[in-house]
Amino acid sequence: MNTPNNLHHHQMVLAVIYRSMSMLNIMTRKYLAGCVLALIFMALVPSAGAQDSALHDAYTVHPGDILMVSVWKEEDLVQEVLILPDGTFSFPLAGMIMAQGKSLEEIRTELTARLSEYIPELVVTVSVRQIGGNKIYVIGQVTRPGEFNVNPNVDVMQALSMAGGTTIFAETDEIRILRRIEGKPISIRFRYNRVKKGKDLEQNIMLKAGDVVVVP
Repeated sequence: MNTPNNLHHHQMVLAVIYRSMSMLNIMTRKYLAGCVLALIFMALVPSAGAQDSALHDAYTVHPGDILMVSVWKEEDLVQEVLILPDGTFSFPLAGMIMAQGKSLEEIRTELTARLSEYIPELVVTVSVRQIGGNKIYVIGQVTRPGEFNVNPNVDVMQALSMAGGTTIFAETDEIRILRRIEGKPISIRFRYNRVKKGKDLEQNIMLKAGDVVVVP
């Protein structure tokens, strides 16, 4: 027989169970929502490996770079190669390869095509061991003038930052980028103060290997 005290006790137990189930449902919904948000974030934001791969694919080779070329299961065909001033390198069985201006994948494809005449079902890998050719130069009224390795590319503002910024004596609206196109020198004007204010942003060009940024 249920007495008033027993009924009150049962009601309290039921209330506790209800609250526990409600809290469990809330926690479950929050957990599921968190999982969904995590999946969306993973889908939208590339991983560090993917970013590294993109940079790897975007890099183009320059004279002075050192590459590591290896052919799987061929110990004699694992070598470091220096890109010569004319943009080429030599590799056993493949001969001279033009590398300047090419991506690592393009070089790997050409090596694979040449070596496949001698080695069936080969696997070739090409990586950058040392960047020595993709250099720019910043001279004049900057804190740290000198040469800088850039990978894969930097623009003028980034180059000035790498050089420690301009000095108080710099004529910042008279900066010049000196570049050679097919052996002919050209001079490109860069107005720092305009770009700093968010104007004429097309002046902030991407620099190429060998460019010289002159800050008078």
